[in-house]
Amino acid sequence: MSDAKHITIIGAGLAGALLATLLAQRGWKVDVFERRGDPRLHGYAGGRSINLALAERGLHALRQAGADLGVMAQAVMMRGRMVHPLGGEPELQRYGRDDSEVIWSINRGELNIVLIEAAEAAGATLHFDRRLDHVDFDRNAIVVKGDGQEETHPFVALVGADGAGSTLRAEMARQADLGERPEWLDHGYKELEIPPGPGGSFRIEQNALHIWPRGHYMCIALPNDERTFTVTLFMPHKGPHPSFETVPDGETAAAFFASDFPDAVPLIPQLETDYDRNPTGMLATLYLQRWHLGGQAVLVGDAAHAMVPFHGQGMNCAFEDCVALANHLDTGTDFKAAFTAFEAERMPNAAAIQHMALENYLEMRDRVDDADYRLQRALELVLQERHPGRFVPHYAMVSFMRIPYAVALERSEIQRSILQRATTGIDHLDAIDWPAVDADVLSRLALLEDTPA
Repeated sequence: MSDAKHITIIGAGLAGALLATLLAQRGWKVDVFERRGDPRLHGYAGGRSINLALAERGLHALRQAGADLGVMAQAVMMRGRMVHPLGGEPELQRYGRDDSEVIWSINRGELNIVLIEAAEAAGATLHFDRRLDHVDFDRNAIVVKGDGQEETHPFVALVGADGAGSTLRAEMARQADLGERPEWLDHGYKELEIPPGPGGSFRIEQNALHIWPRGHYMCIALPNDERTFTVTLFMPHKGPHPSFETVPDGETAAAFFASDFPDAVPLIPQLETDYDRNPTGMLATLYLQRWHLGGQAVLVGDAAHAMVPFHGQGMNCAFEDCVALANHLDTGTDFKAAFTAFEAERMPNAAAIQHMALENYLEMRDRVDDADYRLQRALELVLQERHPGRFVPHYAMVSFMRIPYAVALERSEIQRSILQRATTGIDHLDAIDWPAVDADVLSRLALLEDTPA
């Protein structure tokens, strides 16, 4: 194998392990350096949210790597949002039309292990306990540290799949201005847990993403295959009640939950302990003006475009990156051309889903319980039936199709204006001016085709 088909990946997390698999399957010599220990020996030590939402974009990438069956064996279906209003009964708001349009809850650690094993099976070499210390771009060499020693390894080209705090990105920025601009959200998060019920059962509906929307803050709960739920509280870091400043410990959290999330309290027996023990996480969107350094290095996933988690697309977007980069590298062009083409394809789409993720936080915490939102959602489903392939709901474009995120954003904004215009001043579908709405759809939306397999 020629040196030209040798790639060095920094990070053996989800994106790094998947990209290693895709390239090794295509005959590339792949070395992966990971700062953590092997999770198969030492357990998963990611320090990140343990639940992820897997949608069609991510599933497609896993199919390309032949890893989908191993992943889906551990996934839990989520049909929609189970909305828990304050003082009312929970209501399921489906994501799609039926069980063919669902997303899946997957444990991050279990998924990482499946992908690591797939990478090794494909022929990639993984080096654990090897933290990138610095890069000598003049000599095309990396220096890694681990097990009390320092090692130097030559590289042909580097891929940074080492997350939002990417060391490779920092090393690249020492060579050229990447235009890095992080935007921190003034809200953070805290994780809690709903344990299994009697006999190892789920305590609440298992096939849903549960949401307790409360305007400026919210709780969500995602199911795990161990019959637990990971609960995440999102609220401002500071400010008047409620915030992490005004709810600083488990004791005040117990009183806060009793008043604001009363139906969740019996489900979380270790609420005070979990609240005190688990750290308050930070949320940010990372914007870069460039993702690559000539033909020497390129960034993928969170290292290039970290986003807030409210559309459940961070992993799915990163997996799309991996497929796109593998395709560009496999065209036979040089690294610089491949990295340039990859950046041109993916950067506008990353920006689009970053924008939609921020928008979705407002929808989840505030709008899902509003009458106007429910009316527009009902109209959206009717228009999907009246104009198949032309009026495609926002969530369907993002989660059940693989059209570019930028296209989904553009069409979503048009469709939102159609829905708002049609429902202004009315409170039920019987009052809709159907000829006017149909004409609006036909004049403003072309037929939409999904990305081919």
